[in-house]
Amino acid sequence: MAFQHSNMAAGKWFGYTLCQQMGNIGSEVGRAARWQGKDMKLFEGAVFRAIELLDLTLTDPRWKNRFREIARAKETVCDAFTGGKEYNSTFPELERYFYHFAYAARNSVGRKG
Repeated sequence: MAFQHSNMAAGKWFGYTLCQQMGNIGSEVGRAARWQGKDMKLFEGAVFRAIELLDLTLTDPRWKNRFREIARAKETVCDAFTGGKEYNSTFPELERYFYHFAYAARNSVGRKG
């Protein structure tokens, strides 16, 4: 399987905290929100990268107790991509959800113990 994020799939992803992983997914969701309705190729690329990162997160054994939450996040990204028919999901709303993880990750980086 070819990964867009090949260095992440090779193991780098599994060195990140959950907040770092979800924050990075949020970056792709933000790109999708920015390109939706403007450039289909860039929009789809961002969505597919977000889904790829969610799939990697789902395989991280450290988060087995958070599996349902992560799987639901993937489900809502897919719902937003298909028009929000199931949950009324939108990329701007998902971007706000993921933003909190990025904020938490950014504020814990560099802190000691």
